[in-house]
Amino acid sequence: QVQLVESGGGSVQAGGSLRLSCAASGYTYSRYCMGWFRQAPGKEREGVAAIYTGTGSTYYADSVKGRFTISQDNAKNTLYLQMNSLKPEDTAMYYCGADPLVCDIERMTSGEYNYWGQGTQVTVSS
Repeated sequence: QVQLVESGGGSVQAGGSLRLSCAASGYTYSRYCMGWFRQAPGKEREGVAAIYTGTGSTYYADSVKGRFTISQDNAKNTLYLQMNSLKPEDTAMYYCGADPLVCDIERMTSGEYNYWGQGTQVTVSS
C-alpha cells in the first residue's frame, strides 16, 4: 500500500514562494505517475503538475506553467513542488498523488490517482 505524506504548506504573500514535499513509501511497482492536485473550497479538483518516475517526463497545468516546478528525489522517495510567483488564486489544499498506470496530460489534468495523501494547505494573500 503506497503511503504519501505532504508537507511544506503555509501562508505567504502574493509573489512569494513555497516548496511542497511529498514523502512516499510502500511502492510495489518500479514506476509511478506522481503528481500534485489542489482543491479550494467550493471548487473542483484541479490537476497542477505530474511527473513519470520512469522517464522524468513532466506535465503542467497552464495556470502554473512557468511558475511551478515538479521534481523528484528517487534516493529519498520524495516528490517536490517548487511554487514561485504565487498568486491569491493558488490558495487551496494541495495533495500529492501516485498511480502505477498511465502518466500523461490527461492524468495530470484530472488530478485522479490511486493513492493520495492528507494534503497541505497553501494560502496566498494579496
